[in-house]
Amino acid sequence: MSATPDTDPAHTNTAGAMIDRLSAQGHLIGDGWSAGDSGGRYEHHDPATGRVQASVALGGATEVTAAVDAAVAAGPAWRAMPLEDRAEILHRLADLLVANDPDSALLNARDNGTPISAMRPGRYAASWVRYYAGWVDKIEGHVVPTSSGLDYVMPEPYGVIGAIVPWNGPMMGMGQKVAPALAAGNTVVAKPPEIAPFGALRFAELALEAGLPPGVLNVVTGGAEAGQALVRDPRVGKVSFTGGHVTARAVMIAAAATLKPLALELGGKSANIVFPDADLDTAAMLAVLLGVGLLSGQGCALPTRLYVHDDVYDETVERLIAQAAALSVGDPSDPVSFMGPVVNNSACTRILGVIERAKAERSGTLLAGGERLGGSLAEGYFVAPTIFGDVVHGSDLAANEVFGPVLSVLRFRDEDEVIAKANDSNFGLGAYLHTRDIGRAHRVANRLEAGMVIINGMPGMSPGAPFGGYKQSGFGREGGRWGIEEFLQQKNVFIAGT
Repeated sequence: MSATPDTDPAHTNTAGAMIDRLSAQGHLIGDGWSAGDSGGRYEHHDPATGRVQASVALGGATEVTAAVDAAVAAGPAWRAMPLEDRAEILHRLADLLVANDPDSALLNARDNGTPISAMRPGRYAASWVRYYAGWVDKIEGHVVPTSSGLDYVMPEPYGVIGAIVPWNGPMMGMGQKVAPALAAGNTVVAKPPEIAPFGALRFAELALEAGLPPGVLNVVTGGAEAGQALVRDPRVGKVSFTGGHVTARAVMIAAAATLKPLALELGGKSANIVFPDADLDTAAMLAVLLGVGLLSGQGCALPTRLYVHDDVYDETVERLIAQAAALSVGDPSDPVSFMGPVVNNSACTRILGVIERAKAERSGTLLAGGERLGGSLAEGYFVAPTIFGDVVHGSDLAANEVFGPVLSVLRFRDEDEVIAKANDSNFGLGAYLHTRDIGRAHRVANRLEAGMVIINGMPGMSPGAPFGGYKQSGFGREGGRWGIEEFLQQKNVFIAGT
């Protein structure tokens, strides 16, 4: 199940050199880099080894204010730039992201522990940048029929966008938020988290190399102080935030001071339903790969709540245990590894605490894992692939996001029962189901309370499709027409007597 940490010096040296450079440069503000640390400093550890690999300067109100200054100053020229020039810059950025993807994947492995076999952050971000480059000359207004004049609607950028990207995919988050914001004519101040800042900073380097004018994209690494300063600044027209619902409430309170509009992509506890006519091999494989292995369970839309029909429960559980044992767990820069460490020691301790509480509260039966991995992986933040069976619906384990490699398996008897249980959640980001009955597939998808429903497969995450949640999974959408409309406001112009 586990692989020895990768000792290839080429891997270590490439990622290490990028981390050394990026941490020394600090924040991108206007036309230069700043190592300002008014928000303090953060000791960044390699998730695979536990060793300190960088001291990260954290921006505070000082750096955020300077970044917003730069974004405001750059705004008029960026908005007035010929559309073909704006699109060309974004296409060049996409090309650079693809060309540098191998190094970006290695960087991501050391940034947050995501295996290079499971995620290609440069290519993923490039797909979003290229998609929204195509939208630059397709943002259209609307003429309102009237007999008393000319009435038309013009979509306009907000001005400065605050983009708060997540630690589990910082370069990906930049693609999802920054690309549509820039395509719409906004400038951006992005705030990556202190625990995984390097992917976002590398994205900014490549944006400058692509010819993005100084000040159009600014990146300030920081914690809560920087986030509060960004949200509270009255010159920031809108904030797009990805993260947990607890932090989102703090963002909403800060935004209330200026009645600032928000787009929030938050957490989830996505239900995954296996009906008795499902392909059990596929269903079990995907349940483990997505609910446990991918990102070590640290994904907002991953299917971590698995409902299995009584008729196929036992044979499905057998397959789940076998799949968990077969997962290749090891150093994230090793191509053999599919599952890596969790992001840091704090996360590791928290996840193990959730497991111990679930055992103590008898929330379910521990079927696999449940411990921190030892041996050659002992110094890193590796949690064994963990499965609980016969989990009690409504228990903390079943209801709340673990954000770790922990799968909860529950039973059900009929369609109405499982839909009610799936919807009995504070969250509604994703939902999954497995069935060969196409009528059931459409019927159940229609009744599930989630922003995304996946049937017999895994999420496509296409930049052309809307992604976002219901209930406490947030509001607003990333992707497609809906994603660029998040960064546009509508102006109505009426000319009488024409």
